[in-house]
Amino acid sequence: MAADAQRKVGLVDAFLDRYCKVLEAFIAACLVAMVLLVFGNVVLRYGFNSGIAVSEEMSRWLFVWLTFMGAVVALHKHAHLGTEMLVGRLGPTGKKVCLVIGYALMLVTCWFIFFGSLEQTKINWDVSAPSSGASMGWFYAVGLVFSVSAAVMLLNDLIKLLSGRASEADLVIVKESEDLK
Repeated sequence: MAADAQRKVGLVDAFLDRYCKVLEAFIAACLVAMVLLVFGNVVLRYGFNSGIAVSEEMSRWLFVWLTFMGAVVALHKHAHLGTEMLVGRLGPTGKKVCLVIGYALMLVTCWFIFFGSLEQTKINWDVSAPSSGASMGWFYAVGLVFSVSAAVMLLNDLIKLLSGRASEADLVIVKESEDLK
């Protein structure tokens, strides 16, 4: 029975790793599109007294999407910056308690982001963006994707922690700026 549970967690980890690879490709595509839109618009404005009407709007949307998706990838890799001044001095039990509390607070935050984004998406679904005419619901839908993705990753980590499969190193999930050198 324990082997089945561990195999399922391994499958979830593998799925999340693949999902993050897809998100990384999406982020790279967003960056390329932003560079092309902005650079192309600058060249057209200064060189040909013309421009791409949707360039600024699409660049802003792409930036928002890549920021939120980058936060999902960073969450999965435990790459967010933070400080462990208090938690680092606690023993394993204290670290686990703090981590469970932290996961609970982050899951509540995901819940709030999900329902706020859902309401904004529904409210703005029939509202057209000024330049592109696309639904503004797509702009707010990023919160839905983020909150669901983050909640799945947080729940996976919380299950590993509560089932005893988290190592001592997994008990501190932030990176100090000195750790990044």
